[in-house]
Amino acid sequence: MKPMIRGLLAGTVISMAAAPLSAETLRLLTWGSYAPDEVIEKFEAEYPDIDVEVTFSNNEEMIAKLRATGGTGFDLAQPSHDRVNAAQQEYNIYKPLDMSKIDTDVMTPNLLEGVAANTTIDGEVYSVPHQWGTSGIMVNQAEASGVTGWGDLCNEEYQGRTSMRLRRTILLGMGFAMGYDPFALYDDKEAYQEMLNEVTQKLIDCKSVIKTYWTGGDDLSALMLSGEVVVSETWDSTAFKIYAENPDIVFVPPETGALAWIDTFTIPRGGEADDAAYKWINFVMRPEIVKLMSASTGAIAAVPNGIELLPDDKRAAVEVAFDQSDLDNLKFFANIPPGLEDMEGMALEQIKAASGN
Repeated sequence: MKPMIRGLLAGTVISMAAAPLSAETLRLLTWGSYAPDEVIEKFEAEYPDIDVEVTFSNNEEMIAKLRATGGTGFDLAQPSHDRVNAAQQEYNIYKPLDMSKIDTDVMTPNLLEGVAANTTIDGEVYSVPHQWGTSGIMVNQAEASGVTGWGDLCNEEYQGRTSMRLRRTILLGMGFAMGYDPFALYDDKEAYQEMLNEVTQKLIDCKSVIKTYWTGGDDLSALMLSGEVVVSETWDSTAFKIYAENPDIVFVPPETGALAWIDTFTIPRGGEADDAAYKWINFVMRPEIVKLMSASTGAIAAVPNGIELLPDDKRAAVEVAFDQSDLDNLKFFANIPPGLEDMEGMALEQIKAASGN
């Protein structure tokens, strides 16, 4: 409720109960943990004329929601850097950014440049980086030793104690494990389909080893902490978050290279609160807010001292997981050409429908 408006009329103090001023709503479409309550409260305290409304989602759902509405219904979205270009060219769901309204000086230059290169269309930039991390393998080292990569998810030594998520990441990871470079095949759909066929059969054969397919970070954390699962595909941030609870559980960058992602700030075409969106972008990149955000996400902010701004336990987990050679071997997701996700979707449906051996 806004304060009552008081006016002086004809020398007489008259108290008037004014109608509440309407607060602008900033509708975020983002990942779980990317809008923690404490950050929202601080933002709304600084900008009392803006209310933050959050819808948690993932890459596939973000595209589907915005495609269904023609880019309306949300004011700021956070797709990964490789999911913007094709979605925009196919569905026209985003609008170019006004870079003059973003404090890009605080962002890590190579991440800023990389995201801009991936999301520039007809000379217009559509995204800037927020947080980054990798996908690889999480291992309970007290229960499993010698794990080096994606292929260990199908190792019969860990029968009934491995897990993965049935999303495109596992197709790419297993492709690398089988000697392919999936990103190099993006422009050759026939060759990419041949790779998918082999990977699909591998993952169908692997079903007898898999304990279960996880769907979210909380789901996976529970499986690992309970000991039901000892080796899993994972986001590194999930492993970093539970390291403090069990330091035997660590992130292992696959020997073929961890798959690296950058989550972005991208404004939907039908967004109605652009100024509020730019305020949110600049606000959450401040060092004191980065600390709160990274404590919630477990991911690294796209600022030069992002690792230093992690909480102590998560910073320790990063240092255990990565050495310089692992960082040099990162495989950043490449822009997905139109039509490729449909091919991958069919492969994932085949795996899902197949019976385990």
